[in-house]
Amino acid sequence: MAPTDLIRVRDTCNVWAIRRGRDAVCIDFGSGAILDRLRELELDRITDVLVTHYHRDGVQGLRRALDAGARIWVPPMEQDLIAHAGEEWLRRRQANDYVLLQERFSPLASVEITGTVDPYRARDYGGVELVALPTPGHTPGSVSYLGEVDGRRVAFTGDLLFGPGQVWSLAATQWSYSGTEGQAATLLSLGVLDRRAPERLLPAHGEPIDEPAAAIAATQERLAELMELRRVESTPFPYRRWLEAPWEELSPHLLRNRTSLATSYALLSDSGAALLLDWGYDLWTGLVHGGERARCVPLLESIGSLRRDHGVDRVEVVVTTHYHDDHVAGINLLRDVEGTELWSPENVAPILEDPHLYDLPCLWFDAVPVDRVLPFSTPIAWHEYALTVHPLPGHTRYAAAIEFEADGRRILATGDQQSHEGDGRSILNYQYRNRFAVDDFVASAELYARVRPDLLLTGHWGAHELSGAQIARLLEDGRRVATLHRALLPHDDVEGFPARCTPYRVEADGGRASLGVEVRNPFATAQTAHVSLVLPDGWRSEPATATVELEPDGLGRADFEVHVVGGARVVAVAAELTIGEARFGQQAEALVTVR
Repeated sequence: MAPTDLIRVRDTCNVWAIRRGRDAVCIDFGSGAILDRLRELELDRITDVLVTHYHRDGVQGLRRALDAGARIWVPPMEQDLIAHAGEEWLRRRQANDYVLLQERFSPLASVEITGTVDPYRARDYGGVELVALPTPGHTPGSVSYLGEVDGRRVAFTGDLLFGPGQVWSLAATQWSYSGTEGQAATLLSLGVLDRRAPERLLPAHGEPIDEPAAAIAATQERLAELMELRRVESTPFPYRRWLEAPWEELSPHLLRNRTSLATSYALLSDSGAALLLDWGYDLWTGLVHGGERARCVPLLESIGSLRRDHGVDRVEVVVTTHYHDDHVAGINLLRDVEGTELWSPENVAPILEDPHLYDLPCLWFDAVPVDRVLPFSTPIAWHEYALTVHPLPGHTRYAAAIEFEADGRRILATGDQQSHEGDGRSILNYQYRNRFAVDDFVASAELYARVRPDLLLTGHWGAHELSGAQIARLLEDGRRVATLHRALLPHDDVEGFPARCTPYRVEADGGRASLGVEVRNPFATAQTAHVSLVLPDGWRSEPATATVELEPDGLGRADFEVHVVGGARVVAVAAELTIGEARFGQQAEALVTVR
């Protein structure tokens, strides 16, 4: 091959093209902009496109490739996400979604493929011989392609890594709730790739890497340390005699429910009233929460024990730490049966009342009306107690810590912020889809240092004391997590997406739907963002393109009125985003229901 056989087109991703005469084979395809530059690149056509993984920023232009006569080859494990994308969208859960795998970053519509690549085998694609090497990590089915270009053994690695010691996205590596499977797979895949001894790595984002071994080693080292900070050891969950005695007395006026998922607590007033902290699944025996509605059954059996055994004559209030279904699933039933009011922190209440507006995991199926919104840092009286609500982002952006005093002790209820192991260790419990931010656990450790609680109430790990040494360790771990994220990520972009559609689920009314796009600037300098909607044929938006001025690391919003045509269906639409000179592609989607 000639010295200029390798071509890079900077698009929504790096589109790598390998020249064969006046033809070329592409690795990934971005928006398809390479088709507009064929004459400039001295090419006549693209004969084949090889896909590293299904994410939209690499495949959103495949329809253009198909229309131009190119053959399309995809990883075998991900063929349905491309060839049958439309059907996959209809199957995806909208409410109470616990899936963290970024399958919704897939094409909006199906694209006909020529076939799948052959894992671990060399094959000729349009005159270019490449080996498809499975390298799961960024997605479970990701592959890299190895071959000789310009006299060097190169690897087209997709989004396995971004640069030395960096990956393009950490959020993409969280495949299951609380899991680190994708990070573990990335570590293994980097080792598999290293054994093939490529001389050059060509990622889908980032610059060519000419010292692969050092880049791989640096990335593995940082990922391994990040995973160690999240390592969790399971402990047996006791069931015996819980039906007879579901409530454990932590002190005369504070009880812990031993039968619930997540753990609920009861604060007792001398007036005979009870206040509950969270109410999800009572008498939980292992059915999977986050599943279909028929498997998510809220119960109230333990409420009877409050009356029988603890002198309670009414359950007046339930207060939520956050919005996840295992903390709120039974609240509507509690209101209907017991007349209980819901008090909710100011950052949690909007999600409970309008879950359809949000693209978040673990949303309950139905709206949960809030009777009283609790402002931050303002003591709220309930009988002889005063409750103060503090923001507590980390496990989710939409969470709060509830502070109060009972039986001479200062109490802080923290939901699922971090686990507590039997040896005194705490594991930082963050999920990227819950809108985690880099410094969240630094902020929570600083809150603990200010409040100095005698007792911490957690959502799944019981009640325990929090020593000064533990607070110092939480602060150290929080700072290290922040440092590692900043080191691993090129733009300090923890969420992985600089744009979100809101509402996420919207119904077209009279042929029209209002849709907003929230844009976040991942750069440290002011930028201009251009936002347009990607719509089905026949649909249009006003405006066609919106311009948003963004301060450094700032937020902005573009609003659109969408004109809808066609019959009843659920349609995925996307927002095409450019910030400054960087094309991010179709970075946000929403689901429009046409009645």
